[in-house]
Amino acid sequence: MALGPRLDLRQSQSLVMTPQLQQAIKLLALSNLEIETFIGEALEANPLLEAGEVKAEDREAPVEAEPRDATSAEGERALDIDESALDRDRDTGDWSAAGGAGGSEELRDIAERGAQGPTLAEHLDAQIGPAAASDRQAFIARYIAGLLDEAGYLTSDLRNLISDLGCTMAEAEYALALIQSLDPTGVGARSLAECLALQAKEADRYDPCMARLIDNLDLVARGDVSRLKRMCDVDDEDFADMLAELRGYDPKPGLAFGSEAGSAVEPDVLLAPDDTDGWRIKLNEATLPRLVVNRSYYLELKSGCTDKASTGWLGEKLADANWLIKALDQRAKTILKVTREIVKRQEGFFRRGVSELKPLTLREVAEEIDMHESTVSRVTSNKYLNCPRGTYELKYFFTSGVGRTGEGEDGEGASSEAVKARIKALTDAEDAKSILSDDKLVDLLKSEGFDIARRTVAKYREAMGIGSSVQRRRAKKLAGLG
Repeated sequence: MALGPRLDLRQSQSLVMTPQLQQAIKLLALSNLEIETFIGEALEANPLLEAGEVKAEDREAPVEAEPRDATSAEGERALDIDESALDRDRDTGDWSAAGGAGGSEELRDIAERGAQGPTLAEHLDAQIGPAAASDRQAFIARYIAGLLDEAGYLTSDLRNLISDLGCTMAEAEYALALIQSLDPTGVGARSLAECLALQAKEADRYDPCMARLIDNLDLVARGDVSRLKRMCDVDDEDFADMLAELRGYDPKPGLAFGSEAGSAVEPDVLLAPDDTDGWRIKLNEATLPRLVVNRSYYLELKSGCTDKASTGWLGEKLADANWLIKALDQRAKTILKVTREIVKRQEGFFRRGVSELKPLTLREVAEEIDMHESTVSRVTSNKYLNCPRGTYELKYFFTSGVGRTGEGEDGEGASSEAVKARIKALTDAEDAKSILSDDKLVDLLKSEGFDIARRTVAKYREAMGIGSSVQRRRAKKLAGLG
């Protein structure tokens, strides 16, 4: 056998992710606010692009109250990307009661969760200047304010601050005391006990009895009333007053202020009922500028191109502009197509509330609208829908479910969110003398048609921050004393 170099030709097939396809995938996953930033950058980079007016007829999609298998014209095709094919070719809590009955964050809309107004750091910054004795003290205090978490607590060790800033411990402690003297009272605390003590001192209620009560918050959470009264050396009336005072303090004072993440939430899709008992869906024009090609400017530049390089550059800019406009149009049609199917599937929620939310998966929507599951996942990521009931992330409408008793194989069951809402309603309505165990909750839910296991009830209850029956009984007992 001869040894030596030789040249072989081989043919193979592979899927290549072109730069334009990568850009299309990126655009599909962006929210409208992120698209607005992207368009601003594109306008600066391409002289042939300019912002135009949004045509309402191009940005609306009516959804009639019709059977799910009804068809409607889509106009131009929506953007569908099968990324799995491409992949194959690429190498504390509330002090008053641990686990006390509380609301589920998932059951509230974005408008309720999103904070408005200045952030905590901005609120403190406005107070530091007049309160500080020197610029150096103000600098250290502002640095500490920037370290506070969203609840207003300082979780960093002051010794780290000394190392970072090169200041003394006395300077660090003075700056922290300055922060703790600002509004809201309790901010800058390093523990829950310190936060409550600061508020008690502000209210002139920090006597030795209150100090002992605050030093034993673990007993307060467990509802050990008899031991607490002995430790504080007070009678029933005084203890009830102290407990009522303590319950009036805010364990997380920083949450009263906004956050950068919350203030940035804007709906991408708007949903409203129409005159035909259906729904009108449209993209939020306020956060979605429309791009057009400036044809007159293009012709003007073209007439001045006298060499091949200039002509090639102009042609490339025109192609980039046309492709971007088409990609944004396909993105809009894809979002509307996916949202239309979500509204059809979850119409009960939009008309009657969370109790009518049905189990739904990305795959079910993808199969119904003939798209890949990865495309639906991108469309529903970082997108928010505003409807008469509030503003919700599109992912909110995809939820697991439980069976319904008495339903056949084709039954749709009930959404986990609907079950959580019912568990919360049942625990909110109970009184201290009749606390519902998990087994009792299972029985009540089954009597209402929910086929659910005890471990599932416990999982949902814990996910919503609702304590066990023992914890709720102690919490309601304390509430009665307060």
